[in-house]
Formats: sequence, C-alpha cells, structure tokens
Amino acid sequence: MTKLVRRSVSLPVAVANQVQRLAKKQRSSDNRVLVELIELGIEARKQKEQAFFELAQRFRAACDPAEAKRLGDELGRSVFGE
Repeated sequence: MTKLVRRSVSLPVAVANQVQRLAKKQRSSDNRVLVELIELGIEARKQKEQAFFELAQRFRAACDPAEAKRLGDELGRSVFGE
C-alpha cells in the first residue's frame, strides 16, 4: 500500500473553480483531481527535461556548423522561450 502524506495548499480562486469543475465532470473528488494534475505535471516536467538533455547532446555532437546553429537556436528557445 502506498503511504499517503497530507498537505495543505492554497489555490487561487480561478484554479480552485477549475479543479471543482473537473472533479464534477469526472465524478471524482477535488483531491483526486489535484493528485492527477500534479502527477501529470511532474511527468510533463520530466519529459521536458529529457527532451532538453537529448537536444543538448545532439548540439554537442553536431559537426555541421549550420546544424549546430539550428540546434543552438532550438536550445535557446527551450531555455528562454520564443
């Protein structure tokens, strides 16, 4: 059985309303929706980090200057945004 840890968080009203709507739509509890959203967010962050490291590896391995510039620009956008 997974050990549970109780946490208390304060949510902005707009976010709390969205969570409540999602819970009602899924016929689930607010807490379950929050757990699912947190799990999805953690997974998305891991995937983004993995994609960044793969891109950085391709950048370091690039021999063609044009390819290196393109990958460098892509790295910059991933770090600093558009």
